[in-house]
Amino acid sequence: MALLEVAANSAASAFAAQAGGAGRVELCASLDEGGVTPSHGTLVLAREGLEIPLFVLIRPRAGDFVYEDHEIEAMLDDIMHCRELGCDGVVVGALTPEGEVDTEACLRFLDAAQGMGVTFHRAFDLVPDQGDTLETLIDLGFERVLTSGGMASAVAGAGRLARLVSQAAQRIVVMPGAGIEPGNIAALRDVTGANEFHASAKRRLPSAMRRAPADPLGMGAGETRSDADTVRALVAAIA
Repeated sequence: MALLEVAANSAASAFAAQAGGAGRVELCASLDEGGVTPSHGTLVLAREGLEIPLFVLIRPRAGDFVYEDHEIEAMLDDIMHCRELGCDGVVVGALTPEGEVDTEACLRFLDAAQGMGVTFHRAFDLVPDQGDTLETLIDLGFERVLTSGGMASAVAGAGRLARLVSQAAQRIVVMPGAGIEPGNIAALRDVTGANEFHASAKRRLPSAMRRAPADPLGMGAGETRSDADTVRALVAAIA
């Protein structure tokens, strides 16, 4: 049976992922911007309420993955904070201006994360040669890489994902992500040979506000949250 990891943008999304049968949560904030590190309060609430493994995205800002020294220091502090809270793993990544893996920064991340699992995130989709970079991540000691195969969606990148899974030869987990839905996940598993998948399973909730005036500021809409039924359908499709 394959494993589904849900990208949860809140504690409520994390609990919906668990209720739907997900095997792991990747907790973040600002999912619409690709995700950033969640708040302390969100982390504590999720850690207390989850029985499935909790991984935390360590990303100080949206935008590219070339980080200045002060940003790397903040990321190291966030990793250690996750260890102190008893999180199961972290999701990190850093690149050089040339688009290669920033091995110096990543070694520091891995050292700070000792005792936890470590996933390299979709910064991998920006590198010039994914095959060479996969070997770099294996040598560094990452246990997993999240990728769409460098394409806009995992379905579009399925051919490259299959090659990466084959190259990995169980030395690292290649986890497809981006655009994965109940209607395509089973076919993606069959084509790629992957055993772990990453999806947000999100939907827009109606606004909780009883007063609903004209909203020129765009601040009154309902939140986006992972949906337990969608998670359940994803899990069933790869059972």
